[in-house]
Order: sequence, then structure tokens, then C-alpha cells
Amino acid sequence: MALYSEKVMDHFRDPRNVGVLEDANGIGQVGNAVCGDIMKIYLKIEKDIVADVKFETFGCGSAIASSSMATELIKGKPLSEVLKLTNQAVTEALDGLPAHKLHCSVLAEEAIRAAVKDYYDRNGIPYDPKDFPDCDSCESCHAG
Repeated sequence: MALYSEKVMDHFRDPRNVGVLEDANGIGQVGNAVCGDIMKIYLKIEKDIVADVKFETFGCGSAIASSSMATELIKGKPLSEVLKLTNQAVTEALDGLPAHKLHCSVLAEEAIRAAVKDYYDRNGIPYDPKDFPDCDSCESCHAG
């Protein structure tokens, strides 16, 4: 059995939504000190819908594939759905990741949540803190 699925390889070799959104109104950046991966997600939200999304990822192939797939899963979706995205959904959409690479899908979920929280904070939109566990205690939600 191959270590990586065809979908992982496809999203690694031909990642979708790569780059910077100059007019982003929500930005989230997360990193994993153990592996060194860093993900930055840019959201353009219009009328509570993710109108556009881009990412920059410094990391391994699984991190790039997870970022790419996660952006595909949220593009065009309302924020209520975006906040339901889990690392398991990213992993399943990629047809699996090796166990030692599952943290890459977690980073993708965390980066998206950080970007949504940033959007809410920038616009003074109230939210349920339960939607953003640990955000105040980590650097994830302070993209700057």
C-alpha cells in the first residue's frame, strides 16, 4: 500500500488556492513547533459566505495537501458550515493520511478557525467562545 493516497499527491503536486489575498478580511496563522509546519489562511468573507480563500504553507507534502483540500472544502460555504469543518473531514477528503501526519489536518482546521475568529474580531461580530477553543491562549489567532 502506498504511504500517500492519490488525492494527497494531487493536492501536493497541484495545490489549489495558493497565495495571498490582498483584500482578505480574515487571516489565521498557526504553526506546529514539533514539525515546523506553518499555515496561513486568508479569507474574503462577503455576506457570511467564504467568497474566496487562499493559503500559504511552509511544511511537508501532507501540510500542503491538507491546506489545499481544506480551502476547497470551505470555498463558497457559509461561516456556519466552515466552523463545522474538522480535521477528520480534511483527512477523509484526502482519502487518509499516515498517522504521523494527522497533525497536518489539525493545523488546517485550526488555521481556518483562527481566520474566522479574526474576521469576527475585526468586524465586532459576537461569537460563541466554544467555537474557538484555546484561541486566546495560543498564537494561532494573532496573525498580525
